[in-house]
Amino acid sequence: MTTRASLFLWAITGFLTLVLLTQPISVEAQYYMGLSIIVALILTWKFARGDTGRQIFLGLASMVVIRYVFWRSTSTLPPLSDPIDFVLGFILLLAECYCVLILTISLIINVDPLKRKPLAREEDEKLPTVDVFIPTYNEDEEILATTMAAAMSMDYPAHKMTVWLLDDGGTDQKRNDSNPEKAAAARQRYEDLQVLCKKMGARYLTRQKNQHAKAGNMNNGLKNSTGDIIVVFDADHAPFRSFLRETVGHFLLDPKLFLVQTPHIFLNPDPIEKNLKTFDRMPSENEMFYSITQRGLDKWDASFFCGSAALLRRTALETTGGFSGITITEDCETAFELHGNGWHSVFVDKPLIAGLQPETFTSFIGQRSRWCQGMFQILILKNPALKKGLSLTQRVSYLSSMTFWFFPLPRLVFMFAPLLYIFLNTKIFVSNISETIAYTSMYIVVNVMLQNYLYGKVRWPWISELYEFVQGVFLVKAMVTVALNPRKPTFNVTAKGLTLDNNHLSELAWPFFAIWGLLFFADLVAVARYFLDSGVNNLIVVVGCWNTFNLMIAGAALGAVAERAQPDRHPRLPIDRTGFLLLDNKKIPVQFLDVSAGGCSMVSSWDMAPPEIGDKPIIADLAIKPIGNMLSKQSQQTVKVRLVHTGFKDGRAKISVAFHEMQPEQHYLLADLMYGDSGALERFLDKRRRHQNIYQGTKQFLTWGITEPVRAFRYLWIEHKAKALTDKAAQEMTALAAKVAEDSKLRAAALAELPSANGTAMAKVEAGMKKVAPAA
Repeated sequence: MTTRASLFLWAITGFLTLVLLTQPISVEAQYYMGLSIIVALILTWKFARGDTGRQIFLGLASMVVIRYVFWRSTSTLPPLSDPIDFVLGFILLLAECYCVLILTISLIINVDPLKRKPLAREEDEKLPTVDVFIPTYNEDEEILATTMAAAMSMDYPAHKMTVWLLDDGGTDQKRNDSNPEKAAAARQRYEDLQVLCKKMGARYLTRQKNQHAKAGNMNNGLKNSTGDIIVVFDADHAPFRSFLRETVGHFLLDPKLFLVQTPHIFLNPDPIEKNLKTFDRMPSENEMFYSITQRGLDKWDASFFCGSAALLRRTALETTGGFSGITITEDCETAFELHGNGWHSVFVDKPLIAGLQPETFTSFIGQRSRWCQGMFQILILKNPALKKGLSLTQRVSYLSSMTFWFFPLPRLVFMFAPLLYIFLNTKIFVSNISETIAYTSMYIVVNVMLQNYLYGKVRWPWISELYEFVQGVFLVKAMVTVALNPRKPTFNVTAKGLTLDNNHLSELAWPFFAIWGLLFFADLVAVARYFLDSGVNNLIVVVGCWNTFNLMIAGAALGAVAERAQPDRHPRLPIDRTGFLLLDNKKIPVQFLDVSAGGCSMVSSWDMAPPEIGDKPIIADLAIKPIGNMLSKQSQQTVKVRLVHTGFKDGRAKISVAFHEMQPEQHYLLADLMYGDSGALERFLDKRRRHQNIYQGTKQFLTWGITEPVRAFRYLWIEHKAKALTDKAAQEMTALAAKVAEDSKLRAAALAELPSANGTAMAKVEAGMKKVAPAA
């Protein structure tokens, strides 16, 4: 059968199925149909395997979704005779239709995610020349030295690779700033980073003006370099040794390939993971995008540049004038333009870099606001639906990636819609309890099953709802800003590598307290109406349950903005490496447990008890068994460490050390230890990528919804008491200062009167003397 005939057959089959599913049936029949499909989904999930099982599952789930959308669109809107109810009900329907649209597109894109096979190792003489760009703006030297050492230690012919530090913090514009302090800081940075690059063996490059942010910085790098392939790493994204060997060969297979993108994997938790304590047991929020969505996009030749951990062909970039910089998401915009010019992309689903993500909720929202605004800019200024050169699936893929960022609107609609009925008795969803069970409840159950079936290993149940809510509260403003002026948003660097010394509430926490309080009060009103208003018993139960679920989301969100202390700014990576600790003229074999940019921990079958840590620091030398020739680029094969903790683990001595007075070139040893084996990162991810079933995921989410508000209010109370004590101390200091000032005035007045008083006394004495003198 030809492809055209096959497509025609599928179209006819789909049309007939749609006609069948939109036929009116009784509520009882709908209930039993939905229940039967749920049972069939469970059986398919349990027994069917491979692509066939996947297609059956998606087909069955789609039947329930189609039935729900048809019923919801034709039978539940308020009558036009009630215009206010109708408009509000229509807004709710639009929000639901948006979610169904995003679900449909995601099913199309992710119907069969592409998994590429590893490349064979190419001979060195066949490999292209490579320029590695590390753009930086305000990152400190320690982060930059680690990233440069890891980049220069990649397994690649040295004469074919050049590492560039592209510094936008030391430009001519910055060094001549009108603010003397800023200008001095920029000049110092300019000098320090040149010295650092010389020690590390990298090349330093800056420019005259900070135009077009990161895109302009990298375009300046393009003008001053000549490599066939451009590799981009953010300043805090350190590559593993095998990065180039796993990726660059794709360019030899396809002369029209412009991009090879790899996943962004992070060593530290985002603020939500940190505050809910999930980082070691739950997949990060971005893992669904990189492990599922980007692979789905790759199947349709639509995986796009994500700003770092990527390789791009120079000749392709030159056809569009370099990296695009009209919007603040230069990465996606660049890929968008090159796809439109007929170039291809590849996504390699293997963790090959380790980076840092924002530690605070404020920084997290700032980062997501930039992503949201950038995607909206591309949508408005360069609409994918109208872009020449894109295939149909590429148009759908880019529209999916951009329209996804509309999620704040439906998320907030779902959050506040129940309040209209609870407080105002406004009926925006016309349905009885039987219809709600037969249609709505079945749709919700199937939707949750579908999400868990497709993404269960990389996304726990209800986590999407939480992330969308905490972002949506603030992203609405970002959306409006772009809608009013698409060219207004500017690029802001995300702060990373911060420390949090104490528990506290985020400065952005107050809206979540207000929303939680409103929803809690609404639940109380719903309970009161259930007992006092007999005419709304059934409906108020349904709406009350909806509001209670929203309350659980808001409760978990309070936990997300209750910032836990994070004193250690260096996240650790578990590793399996060996080396030696040189202490007291003894060479002690050790096995490393984990490593960070600040230190590492290890165990040893030492036949002596480990030394106790006292007041005097214990300094030792640390050597490792290198991978390949990673240590050949440094002069020293060891690094000094300071023992910070000793003890026992499983009968072996356990020692934790901090790197001591580390020199820039010694970061090569750290790069070997931390980034020599990419398998360490894969093991870390596999450890937490275990399928979380719906029951366990829901149980965990409800636990957060109940317990996290308690923690958030405790933080609020502590901060209130601290503020009260501070205010009291300030008042006392003010009163004391006023008293001191008053005493000073009195003392000054007394001193001022003293000469006058003395003069009067002397005058009296002289007068008395004159009277006595004649008598004498």
